Amino acid sequence: MKVGIIGLPQTGKKTLFHILTGNEIKEPSKAFKPVPGAADILDSRFNHLVDMYDPKKNVRARIDLVLLPKMEAETISKGEIFRDIADMDAICHVVRAFEDDAIYHAQGSVDAVRDFETVNSELIMHDQIFVEKRIERLEAMVKKIKDEDQQKELVLMNKLKDFLEEEKPLRLIELTEDEEKMIRSYPFITRKKLVIAVNVSEDDLENEQLLSAFAPSCEAKQIEVMLVSAKVEAEIAGLDTQEEKDEFLQDLGIKVTALESLTKLCLKSLNLISFFTVGKDEVRQWLVRNGSRAPRAAGVIHSDLERGFIRAEVFKYNDLMDASSEAELKKGGKIYVEGKDYVVEDGDILNIRFSV
Repeated sequence: MKVGIIGLPQTGKKTLFHILTGNEIKEPSKAFKPVPGAADILDSRFNHLVDMYDPKKNVRARIDLVLLPKMEAETISKGEIFRDIADMDAICHVVRAFEDDAIYHAQGSVDAVRDFETVNSELIMHDQIFVEKRIERLEAMVKKIKDEDQQKELVLMNKLKDFLEEEKPLRLIELTEDEEKMIRSYPFITRKKLVIAVNVSEDDLENEQLLSAFAPSCEAKQIEVMLVSAKVEAEIAGLDTQEEKDEFLQDLGIKVTALESLTKLCLKSLNLISFFTVGKDEVRQWLVRNGSRAPRAAGVIHSDLERGFIRAEVFKYNDLMDASSEAELKKGGKIYVEGKDYVVEDGDILNIRFSV
């Protein structure tokens, strides 16, 4: 599952990618090529579980991030960036909202909403061009041979064309199961979930007015949006100990780092949730599709656990924090035994019983 990071030049996307993945891009030639990386899911619940169990080993869940070439005239005209975006499962668009005279802006001025709308229009236009070309081809084929499947697809493509002409992304359109199958292999970009990371200065981290400027468009288009300061996050990442990081956050009045919020939004865009396995040997975070049943979650850990699934002992992260230990949780009757139909929830702690 890959999240592609996109944005106009000088937005701070390279800095965010570096902080999240540890990959630093120094070669200018890489500006025109996708750069792969993997990011730990930053989740304070995991930190608290590690503190509680003090395990020999702890393993965070990870997601694949890909820094895509900057969206400027050259990459847009070549069209390669759209092929790269089409390979992603979700998109994180970094938008600049910070003022800095030392860093030029391609448009000559900083206007975060304008830049967001500009990129959004480019993505819609890409899908529109694809649909129009597909319609031309289908019309030519239908004239030669009256094929029922091609006629159905032509009707669908005209439906998509009308939708896109209203400047609406295809993630909003309702399709039947058959229609979904027809376009599953096509490189539609606006079908993908989109997260907007508005890169702000330290002073604007709590700027609700800035966030609300995006609200009407983002709510209407099913886009997640948040504020992040790449500069502040770089300072946090540069501190040596967790104590120093916590103190720094406290001084700024920040409860959760923006990178933790950003990775959570990326998970949400991929329709993934976290669950945990705990013990003195290992504390580990796992990812599974939202709505998955217990055997499927067991299969994420190991295929044998899914194949031989008997039951799952389940307790909730919040219940454990309230009780302060598994023993107290058990006394309170807060450890549940669940069968194959149990739907795993975000933050569940699982102990799988199986036999193969």
